[in-house]
Amino acid sequence: MASRLSDSAPMRWVYLTAGWVSLALGIVGVVLPLLPTTPFLLVSAFAFSKGSDRLHDWLINHRTFGPPIEQWATYRAISRKAKWMGTLSLAVILSISLILDAAPWILWIQGAVCIGVCLFLWTRREPPASNP
Repeated sequence: MASRLSDSAPMRWVYLTAGWVSLALGIVGVVLPLLPTTPFLLVSAFAFSKGSDRLHDWLINHRTFGPPIEQWATYRAISRKAKWMGTLSLAVILSISLILDAAPWILWIQGAVCIGVCLFLWTRREPPASNP
């Protein structure tokens, strides 16, 4: 079987760097509402697949990060829990902006982005229930 790694050593470093940066942004996205986690994990999985079999396998098999990557890759699906967490975090950040009396134009932009993100989240299918 052909290796999925890049043949060029400099390109492997580019992929590894992109993988780590994407993974870091994905981790930050867990706590920052408007920074999505799963897309960064997907980019990280792709980059690691080109730069390091070991890191790719680690990420895909990770207890926390692996399932959303697998669900998206296999079903183009987002779990209901992830949808609710995303929606809740968007509501929290918008509420904070309201409490801090942000400028109206900022609230309009945030509101539009929140609506767009929620529409995207809730129009994605959910992965099939796993059998215990």
